[in-house]
Amino acid sequence: MLKDRGQVFLIGGEKGGVGKSTITTNIAVELAHRKADVIIVDTDPQKTSFRWSERRTELLENKSFSYPRISCVYRDGNIKDLIKSFVVKYDVVLIDASGRDSQSLRTGLIVSDKFICPTRASQADLETIPHICNLIEMAKDFNKELVAKVVMSCVSTNPLINEAKQAEELLNDFTQYLSLANSSIYERKVYRDALLQGLGVVELDNIKATEEMKRFVDEILEGKL
Repeated sequence: MLKDRGQVFLIGGEKGGVGKSTITTNIAVELAHRKADVIIVDTDPQKTSFRWSERRTELLENKSFSYPRISCVYRDGNIKDLIKSFVVKYDVVLIDASGRDSQSLRTGLIVSDKFICPTRASQADLETIPHICNLIEMAKDFNKELVAKVVMSCVSTNPLINEAKQAEELLNDFTQYLSLANSSIYERKVYRDALLQGLGVVELDNIKATEEMKRFVDEILEGKL
């Protein structure tokens, strides 16, 4: 276990289609391969992470893979007490929040160690940042140690498109609330393949995606696992 309780990472925001569940499930798989006991709390009515976990369970039951099992539950609404019960049982609790301002997002922020906000480098996505900052500010009234990071997601693999630089410039006005992660998650088909198979990219034969996810997990852990 990590000190006296597990860490809580909330992956959420106010825009759908930015890869929240993809990022959540891949963090879970990488951590599980590092021998952490992980649980995902899926609060999105679409239940993408929850259905991913069902496919993973079925895969492990029907085939002789030695991949680690990962627990997942679905729960919407006020999740504060649920998370508090899980941090004494698990090394890491991952909250997959829906792409909207919700009770589960707000209560999740109150009990999380780190808030990871995936976003695309588009004007429509970045326009949600001011309201996200308001939520962070309110959460810090109860959770002063909350750390918030924006991660660029679905980034183009075209080296001529520097989306991270564009996003960094647009986020300059909000650095008192959140910072831009050094890592980015790129638009790769292997992420979609992994999600549909109940796997993580580190379990598939894609070196770039594997290294990308490992770097990202190293960054969010900051050596605390």
